[in-house]
Amino acid sequence: MAGEWATFGADLHLELRGPRLRAGLMDALREAVRSGRLTAGTRLPSSRSLAADLGVARNTVADAYAELVAEGWLTARQGSGTRVARRAEPRTAARPSRVSAPVLALPRPSAPAHDLKAGSPDLASFPRSAWLTAYRRALTAAPNEAFGYGDPRGRIELRTALAEYLARARGVHARPERIVVCAGFVHGLMLMGQVLRGRGVRDVAVESYGLGLHAGLLTGAGLGTPVLPFDERGTRVEDLAVQGPVGAVLMTAAHQFPLGGALPPDRRTAVVGWARASGGFVLEDDYDGEFRYDRQRVGALQGLDPERVVHLGTASKSLAPGLRLAWMVLPESLVGEVVAAKGAVDWAPGAPDQLAFAEFLGSGAYDRHVRAMRLRYRRRRDQLVAAVAAHSPRIRVSGIAAGLHAVLALPPGTEQAVLRAAAWHGLAVQGVHQFRRPTVPATLDGLVVGYATPPDSAWQSALATLVRVLPE
Repeated sequence: MAGEWATFGADLHLELRGPRLRAGLMDALREAVRSGRLTAGTRLPSSRSLAADLGVARNTVADAYAELVAEGWLTARQGSGTRVARRAEPRTAARPSRVSAPVLALPRPSAPAHDLKAGSPDLASFPRSAWLTAYRRALTAAPNEAFGYGDPRGRIELRTALAEYLARARGVHARPERIVVCAGFVHGLMLMGQVLRGRGVRDVAVESYGLGLHAGLLTGAGLGTPVLPFDERGTRVEDLAVQGPVGAVLMTAAHQFPLGGALPPDRRTAVVGWARASGGFVLEDDYDGEFRYDRQRVGALQGLDPERVVHLGTASKSLAPGLRLAWMVLPESLVGEVVAAKGAVDWAPGAPDQLAFAEFLGSGAYDRHVRAMRLRYRRRRDQLVAAVAAHSPRIRVSGIAAGLHAVLALPPGTEQAVLRAAAWHGLAVQGVHQFRRPTVPATLDGLVVGYATPPDSAWQSALATLVRVLPE
């Protein structure tokens, strides 16, 4: 059954409350439509698919759908499935202008014999055939103007498809006019750094553990990066109030990178409360939100306050980083400034790729690919946990409820020795220290293991090499 629920249907993010399942499901769907998160025409998962995802009886979902159809919230037609009923929606538009933006040169990574570095999917599993089909369909239907310079926000076809997908699967309150397509998360963060600095922001707080590249981009934009403390419950967002003139905070709230935990509900509420009270913004890096392996999904932080949270997502983990496809869902107050900053940047996703991705999303191929990869990565995670438990039972494996990597806690003082042994065996793997901010005390020793990175043909060999270098 565990394999079955993970492989069919489309994702739908819902938060059920109360002991009565059908009533809770109906309330959650009404609220999603009423708030505008699920827009008119959005196709909902089949009753079988949603029942499997929620772990409830299929009749419970079918009855809830039927009642909502009768109430006018949904429509159901043979061959078309169940969809959100048509409702009037206001539309706004942002007027672009142009300013300059910095250009970043990225280092080219080397290829080790065995690669277990975090941050990459299995590139050999890119859905070439399905992508080619989407590309052909998109190019056939593309208007001539699609091959011109276009809107700095990105193709309307992709922004529309993303708005529906993010609302359905990640709980994001999205509208096409609030979405800006960019060439990767780094590009989006560069634009945000430029906009925040232009607004007079002095500091953007960062988490105790994260990618140094991201903090470096903010520093390069002329921003300070004070570090928030970290404890057993994750990032201490309550310390934002004592950090001084902080204008924004960069967070991986759904799955902290690299340590792996989700920000607890009270701290999610607290960081949004801080942003409201201070007029600041939360920059939400939702880098692997599709890959959660427990039934209780963690929705995007942006759903708590779309006017104070900037949601940044990417196809780099779900499809491939080489596509250079990413997006920002922006508060209304930031749209014009971000579009102005992006308008002067030469590098951005090409229109054909954007159109192909829009087709890939709209056809359901993206959902099918994500679900298939979710099952494959979960099996690898289980094999990793089992292998470590068999060889080194004292090593605790954490951060495994979601994502494409796990953290192996090592005995104090052994991290560097294990990394040297790994290098000697031709294994590329990262230590926790690599992601620690310079001002944070070195209290954690461990490995950050990217179990999604190797192709299937190399996975077992890479896993065997990893286990060989661990202390028994």
